[in-house]
Amino acid sequence: MTGRIIPLYRQDFTHPQAQACARCGVREVALFGALPDEALDQIHQHIAEERLAPRQALFELGHRADALYTVRSGVLQLERVNERGDRRVVRLAGRGDLLGLEAMLLQPYGATAVACTQVEVCRIPRSLLQELSTSQPSLSAGLMQRWQQALSGSEEWLVELSMGPSRRRVLQLLRKLSEYAEPAPLSNIWLPSREDMGAMLNMTIETASRMVSSLKREGVLLEVQSRQACLNTAALAEALQAADGD
Repeated sequence: MTGRIIPLYRQDFTHPQAQACARCGVREVALFGALPDEALDQIHQHIAEERLAPRQALFELGHRADALYTVRSGVLQLERVNERGDRRVVRLAGRGDLLGLEAMLLQPYGATAVACTQVEVCRIPRSLLQELSTSQPSLSAGLMQRWQQALSGSEEWLVELSMGPSRRRVLQLLRKLSEYAEPAPLSNIWLPSREDMGAMLNMTIETASRMVSSLKREGVLLEVQSRQACLNTAALAEALQAADGD
């Protein structure tokens, strides 16, 4: 994991390094989107831009949480391992999502965050958010909204991707993955390995492989190569409608 420090305080009006956030491509959907431009003047600490390769961990379960992370690009999966050693993927995170909210409660990270693709994140020190929260009520409200989104996401994952017929779970996962791709009739998505798919959807590797093969024959998945696939979103919508009607 490599880091590049982005200074976020204004030095002068002709060379405003503090506008790094203002120029950020995900600012509108990220946490600091709640801050007006003038509020960036109060930021006196540095935010590090970090890049991760696939399968590289951003943070690990049980480690001290001293920072939060905004996802700028790519997809990560949050994993937990139970006492028997069984690995489960509890949710995914993508562009604009905020990870590591445990840091605000001085708690250790509750899961291991692993990059699924090439990933870029911004590392936000806990102390910086604590400082801003006292002076910017909109930021506190934004944090509460992120907490609610994370909770809703976990509940949706439990209901939609951990229960019900195997085919429907796989279809719902593909729908979720399409949210991290550019909208198009044919979208290129990251496709989990059969092992990861089993850990996400509470199914065997053999069942996951059989479901993927079936969707390839039906034209929902096209040109499956390594961890990438072309997704026919119209065919996916039809398959989901049919699965919901069964």
